[in-house]
Amino acid sequence: MAEPLTPCPQPTCTLPSLAELGRDLTCLTARQRWLSVARPLLCVTAFVLFACLGWWVPAILAVAAYTFFSYGSTSHDLVHGNLGLPRSLNQILLSLIELLGLRSGHAYRAVHLYHHQRFPHRDDVEGAAAHRSWWRALLDGPLHQPRVWWWAVRHTRRDRKWILFEGVGCAVLFAGALSAWPMTPIPFLYVALVVMGSWTFPLMTAYLPHDPDGADELTRTRRFRGKVAAVIFQQHLYHLEHHLYPGVPHQRWAALAERLDPYLDRAKVEPIYFGF
Repeated sequence: MAEPLTPCPQPTCTLPSLAELGRDLTCLTARQRWLSVARPLLCVTAFVLFACLGWWVPAILAVAAYTFFSYGSTSHDLVHGNLGLPRSLNQILLSLIELLGLRSGHAYRAVHLYHHQRFPHRDDVEGAAAHRSWWRALLDGPLHQPRVWWWAVRHTRRDRKWILFEGVGCAVLFAGALSAWPMTPIPFLYVALVVMGSWTFPLMTAYLPHDPDGADELTRTRRFRGKVAAVIFQQHLYHLEHHLYPGVPHQRWAALAERLDPYLDRAKVEPIYFGF
């Protein structure tokens, strides 16, 4: 049963509105928008091509890239509706791109938006790993997506038909990959790789960026910085900034962080550096 909806503590400093920071932070060019949509689809296409050629190292890297560019980038923006697409197209793309990873896009949306409302409360299924040790976060990985789907089925009426359809779709894709094994192992290897990739989500998206013991919104999510890490993680360091301004698409997080830095410095929110 969910905990009572008690209000979360407010930040210890007055943050600017998004309008004060600049409405351009929500604007994407057509190229940025469609490149975001194309990247996960191109990664899956690259896996098929490389696997058919027997080039297994680039094939595995293509699946890793799909996992990164879907769940943490494109699908995440689709969850928040940040790509500026028509609602019906947003729904279809969210479902399609996450189904390619044997995940329910609309279950993801349900638990992620609830996470923004509820963290660090214990009924936040997406942020649950933040309350545990790193090794428990790793152990949570294999059951994380089934928990997300089941939570969404039980707790949301919005998009329930989508969530049920996507659950069936995942089962059909798994069964199809398994039945294709006598002819080719490629579909099943793909399924195994994307499923194992999703096992990292509790560690990477809950345990590492969050501190459930923080006093307020500024200290419950860590402020990461570092030029090396920004390159390695493709400007995805800015989880605190995303929690503060969820309407900003991921392509604009670095600019958001730069404009927000003076306020965070005055609030004495210490940055954590990876690299320099």
